[in-house]
Amino acid sequence: MKPTDHICLCYRVELEKVCKYLEREDPQVASLISECLDAGTGCGWCVPYLEELHRKHKAGEPLTIEGTPEAYAEGRQAYKGKKREGR
Repeated sequence: MKPTDHICLCYRVELEKVCKYLEREDPQVASLISECLDAGTGCGWCVPYLEELHRKHKAGEPLTIEGTPEAYAEGRQAYKGKKREGR
């Protein structure tokens, strides 16, 4: 994904904003990323991605997410469908 793609689709938070937040604030736990424009507090789809970004930040690895924004959005739709069905 590109830096300007949304990682939190509920609140339209760009990947770049989360990366800058990680670099600037260096949160001790991934859940603090929610302070960055409420990322991760909507449907929950992006939480594993935010946790992975946090892990990469702490390990000094590049803050990237593989894949296309379209595939990411499709994954979220499937996730929300399963969530509605109670799975």
